[in-house]
Amino acid sequence: MSAGVSAAMVARLTRDRVLLAQIGTAERVATLLRDNIADGVFPPGTRLSEEAIGQALGVSRNTLREAFRLLCHERLAVHELNRGIFVPVLTGEDVVDLYRLRRLVEGGAARLAGQASDQARDAVVAAVAEGEAASGAGDWQAFRSADLHFHQAVAALAGSPRVDELMRRALAELRLVFHVMKDPEEFHRPFVAKNRVIGQLIADGDGPAAERELLAYLADAERTLLAAYRAAG
Repeated sequence: MSAGVSAAMVARLTRDRVLLAQIGTAERVATLLRDNIADGVFPPGTRLSEEAIGQALGVSRNTLREAFRLLCHERLAVHELNRGIFVPVLTGEDVVDLYRLRRLVEGGAARLAGQASDQARDAVVAAVAEGEAASGAGDWQAFRSADLHFHQAVAALAGSPRVDELMRRALAELRLVFHVMKDPEEFHRPFVAKNRVIGQLIADGDGPAAERELLAYLADAERTLLAAYRAAG
């Protein structure tokens, strides 16, 4: 029979109460920094100064370091010895690896469109509509966000919380890649129609066709990004 919670265990938990509060705050700080990294406020290569950010947010050094640790775990920050914490600058090799993951995850999820719930397919269609509204308004930064919502919704066709979390992390990293594209309209405009085609196939439950279209889409995007990396390098 399992033993109950001992007095020593209770004492340990009591001692850790302050840590619990710090971790909660650190997660909120990490969310705020994550959003700013994704929005380009802190572009790749930026040093995340403990002093400046800590003062701006009014949080302790320990809380901020825990937030940085969370971001490093998500690959949205890197620790460089004796230099500090930086927003990473991704390479062409990172692009290849991210798109390898996307083909496996999104392609496999799209193939399951016929088995997915109506709610999951509707989320893909809604993301397409969001993107078309943004592109129609000429807001290509908003389209970029809508496009990521589209791909997150495609992955969600798998019906797996673990796949959803994996995709969220991959797409967060992908935002760092997009900084290499100087003209977001030039990069994203061809994908407005492609999203519509894939969205319709998913709405129709035609998983195999949706997968084929999506894999061709990802190949086009990867080639374009790698070309931009070569031009910048």
